[in-house]
Amino acid sequence: MIVVEAPSPSDTRRIGRALAGLVQPGDIILLSGSLGAGKTVLAAGIGEGIGVAEPLTSPSFVLARHYRDGFMPLLHADVYRIGSSGEFEDLDLIEAARDGVLLIEWGDVVAGRLPDTCLSVEIEGTGDEARTIRLCPSEPWTGRRLEPAMREAAQGGRR
Repeated sequence: MIVVEAPSPSDTRRIGRALAGLVQPGDIILLSGSLGAGKTVLAAGIGEGIGVAEPLTSPSFVLARHYRDGFMPLLHADVYRIGSSGEFEDLDLIEAARDGVLLIEWGDVVAGRLPDTCLSVEIEGTGDEARTIRLCPSEPWTGRRLEPAMREAAQGGRR
């Protein structure tokens, strides 16, 4: 597990941008944390890092938004309102994002239905704006220099 601190939303976004520099087609990133923890802020940073032109917003009411203008497609989903695992499977998000990156907010809700190659990211509010971000990399992520990239991003890009 990799643990980094983000004192502000801009730090959370910077960590997301750094994470975007490591993604590969077919990656699935699960974002979890309580309501208001910063899942969408981190997702927005990932979108910025991929090169998505429009600001990412929470897809809570539409379930998923597809962005195709970055260096690879990004499918941003929010499964908070999913009623059953069958409903999640009907969305076929994994297939829809196979050539890009799939970000799933409230990913812990559906983690058991996903491949074990996901990157799990838990965000915890530790103050008004401060966040603790815990990343649990699976096998595909272990060779990508995830820990040094996250540590550098958490330090504001300074080594």
